[in-house]
Amino acid sequence: MAGHDQFAVATAPADQRFHAADLARVRRDLRSARSAPPVESATTRSRHILLVDDNIDAAATLAELLQLLGHEVAIAHDGRSALAMAQPGNWDTYVLDIGLPDMTGFELAERLRSGMAAPHATFIALTGYGQPHDRVMSKAAGFDHHMVKPPNVPRLIEILDGA
Repeated sequence: MAGHDQFAVATAPADQRFHAADLARVRRDLRSARSAPPVESATTRSRHILLVDDNIDAAATLAELLQLLGHEVAIAHDGRSALAMAQPGNWDTYVLDIGLPDMTGFELAERLRSGMAAPHATFIALTGYGQPHDRVMSKAAGFDHHMVKPPNVPRLIEILDGA
């Protein structure tokens, strides 16, 4: 059972809880992004992102941050919903949690890569799992990048700018 300063994701092992402090850090980054002047960069382009995470608050916070950065974002909270939203050509970037309630993010990435996603689409695993074997599994499932929650926002921006 999670204490008052943390909450547990139902599919995450007990030792991989997403703490409220982690969400607070992402929210601080979000407030900072809101108050900063718009970033002008010749390399920055708007991306069409499908964000899949069963943690509703974390997904909403990250989606808001990405929208502030000029990206179009849609959210799904499970694999089945993501597959229903994944029409070819709709998305150029997929940010997927690994521990989803109905399938793993690995399975979802493999299914999307097998014909639903554009060949040039960028896949980012955003997960609480950060061991070396987790990164190997992400690569094998077709992910281009593996990020551990909470996201390192400057690194995520760098990935999106380079994708």
